Amino acid sequence: MPPLNYSGKLVLAPMVRTGELPLRLSALRYGADLVWSPEIVDKKIIGCKRIVNDKINCIDFVLPEKDNNVVFRTHRDLERNKIVFQLGTASPELAVQAATIVAADVAGIDVNSGCPKHFSIHSGMGAALLRTPDKLVAILEALVKEVGKKFDIGISVKIRILDTPEETLALVRRLVKTGISALTVHCRKIPMRPRECAVRDGYLAGIASICRESGVTCIANGDVYCRGDLNMLKTTYGIDSAMIATSAEANVSCFSADTKDAVRPWREVAEEIFNTAIEVDNHTTNTKYVLGRIIPGKDAMYRGIMQSHSHDEMKRVFHGLPPRDTEPVKAQNPAKTSISYGQTLKLELITNPKRKLEARELEELKLGTDHQRQKLDVNTPLCEAPSALRTVS
Repeated sequence: MPPLNYSGKLVLAPMVRTGELPLRLSALRYGADLVWSPEIVDKKIIGCKRIVNDKINCIDFVLPEKDNNVVFRTHRDLERNKIVFQLGTASPELAVQAATIVAADVAGIDVNSGCPKHFSIHSGMGAALLRTPDKLVAILEALVKEVGKKFDIGISVKIRILDTPEETLALVRRLVKTGISALTVHCRKIPMRPRECAVRDGYLAGIASICRESGVTCIANGDVYCRGDLNMLKTTYGIDSAMIATSAEANVSCFSADTKDAVRPWREVAEEIFNTAIEVDNHTTNTKYVLGRIIPGKDAMYRGIMQSHSHDEMKRVFHGLPPRDTEPVKAQNPAKTSISYGQTLKLELITNPKRKLEARELEELKLGTDHQRQKLDVNTPLCEAPSALRTVS
């Protein structure tokens, strides 16, 4: 596998839960140059067994003691040279041990030192490493020496800005001397949340300059919405690449959009991700979660997906049916949802069993025009919806 080139790229951010294989493959289809895995803690991957999954052409890392539960899955062909494994760690020794397990199947290893959430920082990982720079430097140096050079893959780090530009630039100067290939800076301080605007002025140009002098690719993250933003950030701040997070959760076609409003229709994107999820045997719970970030909450399809317990039930919803043919459609406001006349009659009979039906109403039910009574062949493909497996080149 050739060394990873991080420069001039628009990449998918590491995102817990949403950043699994279906979204990553769809991101590549829509133009992402590289994709990051969700953060996986060192001890968890150390406990995994590597399995070749020929059925779906993937490499699985599973937990044998937990019924081979999949911790990390990567596609052997479509993610080759494009997948960066993000590692949660607070130990040079554990970092090397964990990275060695996946190194042959990924293009790079990224150390998470930017996540401020409890699950990441409780053991000194994530953003907690920004307060212990000696440990962070030791981790990166160990990974570069023991993993990066041995497997000829990239080693990178993702950070947040500190309280002042001076503190941030001092940290960056130390990090670029460790031998890393790339540094991603999330332009928010540790306590800041995604709804708060990214802070670039006073920070980003200086970080980019230090990286450039050291031959390290600078990747900007925070309020990046589309490919057009990559060009703007390169011109304005001198960065090399950019990383998209929340915009990709909402509509992954943002990677091919020149402006944030030029994305593909949400239903088209949702269908493609759903088809991909089925083809790579994604866990139902994760598929539901990812679709829940794409489908508008007020749309009837959202309620149907959230009520589904399997991919077959979700497929019914995409065909305009309820998840299960024995249940009435559940709607917060039936007057504002597109349910059929026959459905309305059934709902009325449930709430008022003594209601007398007129002749035309009896005929409506007799003919079975209510779409809830239709039977769906689960092998029926969705209307011309593509799959990322067939379109990524």
